[in-house]
Amino acid sequence: MDRIALLLKSYAHDLAYAQRLVASLHAHNPEGLTMHCVVPTSDVRQFLSLAAEDVRVHAEEDLVGQHLVAAPIGELRTGYVNQEIVKLTFWETGLAANYFCIDSDAVLLRDIGADDFMRDDHTPYTVLVEDNDLKAEPAYFRAHWEGREASIRRIMNKVGLDDPVMRTSHGHQVFSARVLKSFRDDFLVPQGWTYADALAVSPYEFSWYAMWLQKSRVIDIHQREPLVKVFHNEDEHLAAILLGITDADLARGYLGVVVNSNYSRALGVVDHGDDKPSALAPYLSYGEVGRLLAAKARDTWHRRSGR
Repeated sequence: MDRIALLLKSYAHDLAYAQRLVASLHAHNPEGLTMHCVVPTSDVRQFLSLAAEDVRVHAEEDLVGQHLVAAPIGELRTGYVNQEIVKLTFWETGLAANYFCIDSDAVLLRDIGADDFMRDDHTPYTVLVEDNDLKAEPAYFRAHWEGREASIRRIMNKVGLDDPVMRTSHGHQVFSARVLKSFRDDFLVPQGWTYADALAVSPYEFSWYAMWLQKSRVIDIHQREPLVKVFHNEDEHLAAILLGITDADLARGYLGVVVNSNYSRALGVVDHGDDKPSALAPYLSYGEVGRLLAAKARDTWHRRSGR
């Protein structure tokens, strides 16, 4: 059993993203941490090309098939529910005592190691944030905040966590097998619930983990801010581009970056480090793009010359 591993839950539609992520892992994995790539059985053949010394490809049905659902839950697609279930149940495989869940559309920006995820030999860090920046961001608040907050508050109520402050994570959490075992044995089983039953109440697997940990204190909480910078929407990403924030800048504070494929997929597999004026092109005039190109050239020259 690995002390810490990475878990990638993916599927055929995200293969190009997974290929990019794995390439960045090979470039930034000096300790040889294992990434477990879990996909539906029907997609295994396509993902076997990613298998390597530090990447193992698994069929989700073989690993945790007994927990998977065969039909949608309410408005949640079957595949969406199952990807959440895989993350919550991977601990049962015994492959890792702790695992960092990483999305297909992530890219690692710098070298990673066990110390990024583990406080000591047995206790992982816990990503917990209030997300006040997103609460204050108009587009995100209108589209997502109020419904998400109400749903997460349902989780807090169900686990008996009485706290006016809502601290959780969107993803890229370090899951502890000890916490998840307690979640199953001390919360789900006494109520006669399955993992799917919990997700039917609120479809936020990372919040179930975060709230149960804060309630149960199964392990000590060593809090960290997000390890991966996620651009949740177009406005957030464009603001970073206009500020001239590069991958090198992001790497000072984060292990990786995500340009959320939910909004960027139509543009292809978008890297934050791509030619930034090109990323802005659909939204700006030719003159504005030209001025940005000139500014980018000046910035590149200053960086390389050390001025």
